[in-house]
Amino acid sequence: MNRAERDMSAKVSDFSAFQSGVALENQVRERTQQLEAALRENERVNQALQSEKEEQRILIAKLEEAHDQLHQSEKLASIGQLAAGVAHEINNPIGFVNSNLGTLKNYVNQLMNLIEAMSTTVAPLLAGNPEIGKELDTLKRQADLDFLREDIGALIADSIDGTTRVRRIVQDLRDFSRTGEVGMEWVDLHAGLESTLNVVANEIKYKAEVVRDYGTLPQVECRPSQINQVFMNLLVNAAQAIPQKGRITLKSGCADDKVWVSVSDTGSGIPPEILARIFDPFFTTKPVGKGTGLGLSVSYGIIEKHGGKIDVASQPGQGTTFTVWLPARQPGVSPG
Repeated sequence: MNRAERDMSAKVSDFSAFQSGVALENQVRERTQQLEAALRENERVNQALQSEKEEQRILIAKLEEAHDQLHQSEKLASIGQLAAGVAHEINNPIGFVNSNLGTLKNYVNQLMNLIEAMSTTVAPLLAGNPEIGKELDTLKRQADLDFLREDIGALIADSIDGTTRVRRIVQDLRDFSRTGEVGMEWVDLHAGLESTLNVVANEIKYKAEVVRDYGTLPQVECRPSQINQVFMNLLVNAAQAIPQKGRITLKSGCADDKVWVSVSDTGSGIPPEILARIFDPFFTTKPVGKGTGLGLSVSYGIIEKHGGKIDVASQPGQGTTFTVWLPARQPGVSPG
């Protein structure tokens, strides 16, 4: 092979090597592009998975919240049924006692009138027999008849007042639980407030004076036992927020087609950093075992389902006001 042929062969070999290099480079570039595309797709899938995972977490949290609220509602419904049953069992015997006390009062009055009449009638006869008169006077003093005449009337009156109060509490308890209700009813919110106040009276009476400043409200269409439950939560929270003796003020009014009821206390107030979280399920500032953190959350859910809302305003060290807003009537329903 001469020199020219060797040069040509070298050039062909170099060109072939160049072509192979270009082809390899193209393959590398194509593979790199495929890998980059695969990485981008993998990143997109990962992001989608992360997004789906977050959505699932939120959904699970909402389901748990709904389950907890349902469980709490079921517990409260069971308590309401128990309270209604107990109230029914108490109502009958206390009715008999109240009725019998009224009859006893009449009997005692008749006996006292008879004793008075006998004393007046017998007095002239005893004038001729002073020994019997002295003996009767001694018996009267020993029995303390004058005191008995006054005290027995007071005791019966106190007993009638006590049984009347028990009957009123029983009726308030039945009104509060209203376990037989199946739907919305037209109710007097003020009556519901008063019933609830009687139910929680023991929680409040040592902590606060209750001041009423009611406006004029129309009948409101709602589920009474649920609204009473909201009132109970707000009243108990107000009492617990007062460290020593304070005041709870109840107000009400109307605005357009809505009614409102506010519960204000002179307690310690709520710090701003906590205020935004008070309606969150299980959030509580109470010591362990003193609260579930569901009271305000359940109340918020009840009012929301009624098409209303709960506002809260608070100043640390000055107190808190919760205002419940409700539509006077539910959509599509007119008062009967």
